[in-house]
Amino acid sequence: MVAGETGVVLHNRGACFSAEPGHPNELAPAKRPFHTIIPGMLLEGGRLLGPFGVMGGSMQAQGHFQVVRNLVAGDDPQGALDAARFRVVGGRTVALEPGLWGEAEALRAVGHEPVLSTDPHGFGVGQVILTLGDSLIAGSDGRGDGYAAGF
Repeated sequence: MVAGETGVVLHNRGACFSAEPGHPNELAPAKRPFHTIIPGMLLEGGRLLGPFGVMGGSMQAQGHFQVVRNLVAGDDPQGALDAARFRVVGGRTVALEPGLWGEAEALRAVGHEPVLSTDPHGFGVGQVILTLGDSLIAGSDGRGDGYAAGF
């Protein structure tokens, strides 16, 4: 939806902000309310590494964490995006992609309720671009329909 002839696109991605004082998602100075407005930017020692983003509503923050964790662990952008993900659904329920099904018993043992999911669309879709010296390296999530290309 565009605001008249302005070219400004309207959206509801900040709809979870709250005007209620003290609410965890209160929109106020120095607060960091939960939202799903992407992308993120990675820095290392004050130097820009590059932008990244994982779309997927409430999965977005969980996907951002998991992709960044994989990058920090040494994965390249494509590997970080391809890795199996988990999704906290609510309460003690945790959905697992096939690559994490082996963790189901360990999760049950600590009181979680794992769900073995075969639907890749519930785990977000992301892209990453990182600097590597004078070059760029990128990845595009196979859960979606994009691809990484340079020219």
